[in-house]
Amino acid sequence: MFKKGIVFGLSICVLSLVAVVMLASCSRKPQQDKQKSADVDAVNKGNVGADWVPVLIELPKPMFVGTPTNIKGVAKLEKPLGRARPPFYAPAGVTNLAVGKPVTGSEEDPIMGNLDMVTDGDKEAPDGSYVEMGPFLQYVTIDLEQEYDIYAVLLWHYHKRGRVYFDVVVQISKDPDFIDVVTIYNNDHDNSAGLGIGQDMHYVETNEGRLIEASGARGRYVRMYSNGNSSNDLNHYIEVEVFGK
Repeated sequence: MFKKGIVFGLSICVLSLVAVVMLASCSRKPQQDKQKSADVDAVNKGNVGADWVPVLIELPKPMFVGTPTNIKGVAKLEKPLGRARPPFYAPAGVTNLAVGKPVTGSEEDPIMGNLDMVTDGDKEAPDGSYVEMGPFLQYVTIDLEQEYDIYAVLLWHYHKRGRVYFDVVVQISKDPDFIDVVTIYNNDHDNSAGLGIGQDMHYVETNEGRLIEASGARGRYVRMYSNGNSSNDLNHYIEVEVFGK
């Protein structure tokens, strides 16, 4: 009888231990799932499909380290992330549609470079690798040559030195005259470009470029505006990538 009591007591202890382990495991799993979801949400602001995958982005060589100290008096300036940009997620099969595609602009004969350099695949920053356009509001337009679902636009103005470009507006359209447009980025806070007041932040140019979500907007033409920068009144474009399918 005494032995039976011992066996029964041990059985109760074992069952209790198993129950504790199972509860601990269950409590951890939702936390792990939540953490995974939080990581993905931080990349695309919560707009990530269940079967989406990270988009491969090749970055050019960085030309400076840290936050530039010569940028002063720029309102609504985004703080540096302090680490590498997280991956961008999109449906499988999304690629850069812009490489080699025709480019037009507000200045067909730029001060420096040719407009086709905007989609030539060269993202590096040395002199001679960028297009330089005159002062005031300027734009470049990429013709993807057919309509696509566009998930992101990645833009490099100039990253040899840290600077901020003003009135950066990015639009997508199905027609070349941009009569019906989808604006995916606008940091023109006083409507000086005449395209509406934007709520997006100014940012410092780096080798990572500016990755702008497009959320699958349908279009054929992608246009990028700018209106000078924190160093001078000129406008520059190194490369633009358009991710879609």
